[in-house]
Amino acid sequence: MTVPREHTRTYYLGKLARELELRGMSAVLRPDPPSLKVSDPEAALMTETVHCVAVDGGWAYRWSWGDVVGGVDDAAGAAERISRVLSAPRRPF
Repeated sequence: MTVPREHTRTYYLGKLARELELRGMSAVLRPDPPSLKVSDPEAALMTETVHCVAVDGGWAYRWSWGDVVGGVDDAAGAAERISRVLSAPRRPF
């Protein structure tokens, strides 16, 4: 039995969402098609949709504009890259 593609995407996006939330990001799973709406709660205008797509040899996370964020085998690394791009600059007080 093969797992439907949507279930695979949802599984990997859930792993990424957890990693993003550990970094203080907001990650909302959208069901159809499976994707994540990601933002920094301190910079709500910086919002991006991240997809999970099949690539040669497996699965990868992809920005909405088509560039690959990283492979699903490194959800922590992908979350780090996403949070660097979307995070508000932190200013010391």
